Amino acid sequence: MQNPYARYKEQSVMTMTQGDMINLLFDEVINRLNKGLVSLEQNDYEGSNAHFKKAQAIVTHLSTTLDHQYEVSGGLASLYEYFNYQILQANIKKSPEPVEEVLPMITELKEAFSQADKQVRMGHTG
Repeated sequence: MQNPYARYKEQSVMTMTQGDMINLLFDEVINRLNKGLVSLEQNDYEGSNAHFKKAQAIVTHLSTTLDHQYEVSGGLASLYEYFNYQILQANIKKSPEPVEEVLPMITELKEAFSQADKQVRMGHTG
């Protein structure tokens, strides 16, 4: 028999809106980047590599799932590409600066998505 909490989590993921899912993905990117920075500080390069690679995988997923019928998608694709480049640079150089540069941008983008999602849910498009 499946653990009730595991079943709840599975069910909640299956019933999420697209906005909820994007928020969750951004939260995980931010979480992984912060953990990667902590690992770098502790000279745990294996740990930072794992966290940064996971963050990159999520950013790549966000990029590949863009709906290119919307004009904003081109700009988002470029941003995601830049985020991944900076994460890669931090990972290669074992330097926090590239991630420290994009972390506020990613956080700001998450907030913008969150606000847009709230407006859509409330029926306001303008």
